Amino acid sequence: MHCRRCGDALHAQRPVRTRIGRSVARGVACALLLGLAGAPAAQSLTFYRLQSVTVLPGAAPAWDYLTFDAARDRLFLDRRKDGVSVFDVATRRVVATIADSQGANATILVPADNLGYTVNGDGTTTRFRLSTLKTLRRIRFGRNADAGSYEPVTGQLVFTMGDSSAIAFMDARSGRVTATLPMPSRKLEASAPDGHGDLFMAEQDRNAVVRIDARRHAVTATWSTLPCHQPTGLAYDAVDRRIFVGCRSGHPMLAVLDADGGALVASVAIGRGNDGVAWDAARHAIVTSNGVDANLVIVRQLDADRYRLEQAVTTQPTARTLALDTVHDRIFLVTADGAVDPHKKILREVAPFYPNVYFDNTYRVLIYARR
Repeated sequence: MHCRRCGDALHAQRPVRTRIGRSVARGVACALLLGLAGAPAAQSLTFYRLQSVTVLPGAAPAWDYLTFDAARDRLFLDRRKDGVSVFDVATRRVVATIADSQGANATILVPADNLGYTVNGDGTTTRFRLSTLKTLRRIRFGRNADAGSYEPVTGQLVFTMGDSSAIAFMDARSGRVTATLPMPSRKLEASAPDGHGDLFMAEQDRNAVVRIDARRHAVTATWSTLPCHQPTGLAYDAVDRRIFVGCRSGHPMLAVLDADGGALVASVAIGRGNDGVAWDAARHAIVTSNGVDANLVIVRQLDADRYRLEQAVTTQPTARTLALDTVHDRIFLVTADGAVDPHKKILREVAPFYPNVYFDNTYRVLIYARR
């Protein structure tokens, strides 16, 4: 670019006394101007921000997971003693409660069979129709239960039973229990299928992730997550075969494991109190919800072995579990106002003052979106 402004820039400088000096100075000024003109504009980051808050009435709440049905734009809210509330995202109101689902910690959806299954703390599941939300029956598979997932290749549900140190398998179509597998862990956490008949599960008390063959109902590998302690949330990238594990350790992190050999290939710092990890394949991003630090930490995948912090967004205390809407790029959280009663058990392994009581009419659904 040869233009008058290169010379104009020089006139603002101290006079150059020689012809050579003037020529060099003019060249430097032009180079600077060309560099500025050709430099790409800094990309502005679009942050997730709170879009809406919906307070749901009710007595002192307790809750665990939430699950999003993208086909019907519904959230299944697992409210433990109150059962499963079905929240319509468009109208932002509860449209149903799944009958006979008291004690629900999680909900597993099987859209291909038009079925949903709750994971109830007493070791039962409430089977219901996704289309009508009508309960079909409550089925016992054990003495306790915490969470679960659906393995699509074998068509089985997998229920974690930490207090019993076991997992239960159930045929999703018939509701028949197919096997029970003893496990060495008493804190079995989140799990995810790999799409080939295996699934991965976090063992919080053993600082490990296990690979389970759903066909043979057997553990085929156990991998340490250290230096990632207390693995809890878990998600899976089927394309690059990477396992994403959220850890609650003193230095909380997202650990990335190679799904073929279990090697730790990367780690990124996240917030304290992680419970939710979700993989957004379209955007190559891992979303983590962290209830103690009250934040969402989003990690960008650069390639299979390289990751970096994309953004961290303040949420609300105890918003620890999440559901992801990858079509509309929304994140759903739930929380409630709480306090610490020193006469009751305090979960000090989570945080010194983690709430052990919650207040009536404060349970709320938070929706975050980019804007």
